[in-house]
Amino acid sequence: MVVWLALILLLPFIGALVFLAGALLFVSRIPSWFREKGAGYLATFWVLAAFIAALVVITHSLGKPPALFLFGQMPWIEAETKLFGVLLDPLSLLMLAVTVIVGLLTVIFSTDYLSSKNHEHPVTSGWMRYYLWLLFFIFSMVGLALSPNLLQFLIFWELTTICSAALIAFYDDEKSYRAGFKALLMTHAPGLFFVVGLALVFVYTGTFDFAGIGKLPDPVQASVIILLLLAAWAKSAQGPFYTWIPEAMVAPTPVSAYLHAAAMVKAGAFLMARIFCSGFEVSAGIGILTAIVAVLTMYFGLIFYFLQDDLKKLLAYSTITNVGYIFLGLGIGAMGPVVGLRGGLLHLICHAFAKTILFLSVGVISYSTGTRLMSRLSGLARGSPFLAFAFIVGFLSVTGIPPFSCFWSKFYILVGAFGLNSALGTVLGLLILGESVAAFIWFVLVTQRVFFGKGAEGDTPLVFPGLFKFVLGVLILLALFSPLFGIPLLEGVR
Repeated sequence: MVVWLALILLLPFIGALVFLAGALLFVSRIPSWFREKGAGYLATFWVLAAFIAALVVITHSLGKPPALFLFGQMPWIEAETKLFGVLLDPLSLLMLAVTVIVGLLTVIFSTDYLSSKNHEHPVTSGWMRYYLWLLFFIFSMVGLALSPNLLQFLIFWELTTICSAALIAFYDDEKSYRAGFKALLMTHAPGLFFVVGLALVFVYTGTFDFAGIGKLPDPVQASVIILLLLAAWAKSAQGPFYTWIPEAMVAPTPVSAYLHAAAMVKAGAFLMARIFCSGFEVSAGIGILTAIVAVLTMYFGLIFYFLQDDLKKLLAYSTITNVGYIFLGLGIGAMGPVVGLRGGLLHLICHAFAKTILFLSVGVISYSTGTRLMSRLSGLARGSPFLAFAFIVGFLSVTGIPPFSCFWSKFYILVGAFGLNSALGTVLGLLILGESVAAFIWFVLVTQRVFFGKGAEGDTPLVFPGLFKFVLGVLILLALFSPLFGIPLLEGVR
C-alpha cells in the first residue's frame, strides 16, 4: 500500500519535472505539431498512471478502518508528532477521488482544447508550461487530500495557491496577469491566519495534529478555528473573499473546470471538514457562524447569476453558491445533526462532477463558436444535440433535481437543517429550497436562450473533437452515479 500511495504522489510530480525539463532544455528542438498533441498525450500518461494507483488504494481501503503512515521529525524541537505522512480515511478517499478523476478528465480534455483550432483562444505555444503547472497542481492536491496533520496540509495548501496563479495567468496578457495576481494575493494573504492557528496549536499541544485543536482551552480553541475559517473562506471564495474567482475565469476553461469547480475551491471546505471530523466537539456557536456565512454567500452568489452575460462567470458564481452548501452542511453538523455534515461532504464530490460538465460544455461552446457570451449564442442544440444534453444534465444535477447527484447531497443538508428542530433550522431549510428553485429557474432560462432559441448560430453544426464527447460522457455517468460511492463511504463520518 505504501508503494501505491507513493506512486499517486510521485507520478504527477515526476511528470511535472519532465515538462519543466522540456520547457527549459528541449522545447525549441521539438516540432510544433508534436508539442501541440504530444504534450497532452504525455501528461495524460502520467495522470492516468496516478489514477490507476489511486484506484488501487481506494478499492483496497473501502470499508476498512482508517490507516495512518507517518515519518519525519522536526530538528531542534521535541514534537509529539511526526511531520509528514499519509492518512487514509473516508474524507481523504473522497477528496482523492475528486482530485484524480477530474484531474485525469481535465488533462484529456486539454489535449484537444489547447489547439490552434480553438476559435476563442487559439494556442500556438505554451503547452509545456501549461502541463507543468497542471501536473504540479494535481500533485499538490493529492498531497493535500492525504495530509495527516495541519503542517503538511499547509505546505500543499500554499503549493496549490502558486500553481493556480500560474494557470490563471496562462494566456500571457495583462488581464490574465491581473487575475492571477489577485488570486495569489487573496488566497495566500488570509492563509497567514492558517499559520497563526498552526502556531497556536503547536505551542499549546506540541503537535500539528488536527485532533490537537480539541485539546486547546476553550477560548484558544475557538480562536484557532475562527482563524482557520478565515483562511478556508478565502481559499473557497466565501464571504467577502469571493471576488477573485469571477476574474479567474480568464483562465483556459479546463483550468476553470478543475481549479474552480472540483479542486482548489474545495480545499478550504476540506480543511474545515478535517477539523469538524477530528473527534472533538466543535461549539454550536462556531457551527452557527459557519452556517450563517454560508447562507449569505449562497444568496450573494445567486443574485449575481442574473447579472451575467458570460457563461463562465455565471458558473463561477454558481460555484461560490454551491461551495456555500458544503460549509452550510458542516455548520449544521457542528450544531448537531450529523446528516447535515455528511450531506455537505457528499456535495463536495457531487458538485465537482456536475460543475465540471458545465464548465467543459462552455469550453466546447467557446472552442466551436469563438464566444461564451449568452447574448451572442442561440439555438446551439440544432448544431449539437449531445452538447445540449450534457449541459442539461449538468444544470439539473447542480440545481438538485432527482435523480442527479446534487439532489442527494442537498436533500441530506435539508434534512439536517430541519433536524435542528429550531427556528434557525427552519429558516435554513427554507433558504435552501429558495436558492434551489431560483437557480433552477435561471438555468432553465439560460439553457432555453443558448440551446433552443431561434438564431443563426444553430443552423451550422458545431465542429469539435470527439474526445470532448468522451470526457463529457464519462462526467454524465459520474453525475448520475457518484452518490453510490459517496453515501456508503461517508456512513462512518461523525
